[in-house]
Amino acid sequence: MTSGELESWLKEEQSASSGWSKDDGSGETVGHESGRKIIEILNKNPEKDPDQYDDEDLQHMRKVVSYCKRHLAQEEKAKQNTGSKSYKSLKNWGHDPLKN
Repeated sequence: MTSGELESWLKEEQSASSGWSKDDGSGETVGHESGRKIIEILNKNPEKDPDQYDDEDLQHMRKVVSYCKRHLAQEEKAKQNTGSKSYKSLKNWGHDPLKN
């Protein structure tokens, strides 16, 4: 997803209805927070120059790739049911299973 697509998705009410809630009492899910971090990373380096990513960016994006890969392997229904928590959660993490 582009940063704009992800930003629009995270503003939708349905984006907040899936995933694990953070332990800080905010009500925000871990995936929703991750999505905000992804937007920040994409916006600060729109040319995707590998030298412009810092260690924290790379660490987070490795976490994102790992999450999406694991989740897609376990949840084939994410591609079939756009109302599922799996689909919504993957989108929170910056991956739209319906996009190629």
